[in-house]
Amino acid sequence: MKQKSLILVVFFSLLLSLLYAFNPAVAEKRPPEVISIILEGAKLPPVAFSHTTHIEKAKIDCTACHHKDKDPKEPESCLKCHLLREAKDNEPVAKDAFHKKCLTCHKDVLAKGINAPTKCNECHKK
Repeated sequence: MKQKSLILVVFFSLLLSLLYAFNPAVAEKRPPEVISIILEGAKLPPVAFSHTTHIEKAKIDCTACHHKDKDPKEPESCLKCHLLREAKDNEPVAKDAFHKKCLTCHKDVLAKGINAPTKCNECHKK
């Protein structure tokens, strides 16, 4: 009897786990933990961007970076608007957009006494 009860408990636990995992209303879509920001032809190494550090620890809303996305839950590549070499529709090229957005925020945070990288080699690591 104990064995049947244990099997039933395991079965229903697995069933509930599967229902939870595949229910779009319950399952939260999460961004990849770390993305590598690589710009073709860049002189410095790519930047490893941590979503966890920015979203969960620093409490920065996704729209701070994905500022023109129609659906913040389905963000598009920054390169859609910020091209690699030529400005388009008064949008800065990717390198300038990243540096302005990232450095401005990091310097603001640093002024508040919170450590944030502001030097090239602190983000562009080999």
